[in-house]
Amino acid sequence: MNSDSGKTALVVEGGAMRGIFAAGVLDAFMEQNFLPFDMVTGVSAGSINAAAYLANQHGRNYKVFTDYSLRPEYISWKKFFKGGHLMDLDWSWDITGKELPIDVELLFSKHIDFEIGITLNKDGSSRFVQATPENLSDVMKASCSVPLFYRNFLKVDGEVVADGGVSAPIPVQRAIEKGATKIMVIRSRKADYRMKNGTENKLSRFLFRKHPALAKAIQKRPDIYNKTIELIQNPPKGIEIIDICPADSFSTKRFTQNLNTLNKDYLLGKEQGIKAIENWQFSL
Repeated sequence: MNSDSGKTALVVEGGAMRGIFAAGVLDAFMEQNFLPFDMVTGVSAGSINAAAYLANQHGRNYKVFTDYSLRPEYISWKKFFKGGHLMDLDWSWDITGKELPIDVELLFSKHIDFEIGITLNKDGSSRFVQATPENLSDVMKASCSVPLFYRNFLKVDGEVVADGGVSAPIPVQRAIEKGATKIMVIRSRKADYRMKNGTENKLSRFLFRKHPALAKAIQKRPDIYNKTIELIQNPPKGIEIIDICPADSFSTKRFTQNLNTLNKDYLLGKEQGIKAIENWQFSL
């Protein structure tokens, strides 16, 4: 599986409902039996997409996004404004764990280095946890725990943590540090997107005053994100990065609840998945 010059890696960005794009890309990969990676890293919703891909569960996450995630038990502004979760991960994890469990045995039988990114509340740093059959579900849930929109803070190895996308939204640097020289990145935003300081960022110091390092990490996120895009577009010498982004017609947002929009953008993902395979093989 190794390339001539080094290791190969797949990096999957999160983005809540925008993850429908990566679900389409990775379903296309499964249809073509395309799995050339030595290592896979996912953050937030990207970790769920990566896990289903490695477990060869075609259509699993399409159903998560277009069925379970559209139910009122999951995303509810009414509950949120009453002090509850906007995204009820507790409900989602319980029902999908029972009805759509990840095939852990098949996933780990492939012996691919699979890491999931989380953010440590104590200092705002990113940490990458090696996925195991024992910790997979808990670490994925922690990586998806978007501050504010999911009210709880979970623990991993005794540490209070938050959404992995806060501190390392697209962990390309992590793949490079681990020796990857050929990297495919599946993003959840258009190629020309650059992150700005939104309301959530500006209010973070107040909203997360009990977690000041996390608040600071949220404020720094746009800068980290934009520097990562610069890295993707201008990789170091000896590093090849294949960047897979949604087309301009992609319209799913973080909390999109429109089934037609999700279906359209899932199919965009499948189209881009076929092109991604061609790009990868062309560059061999």
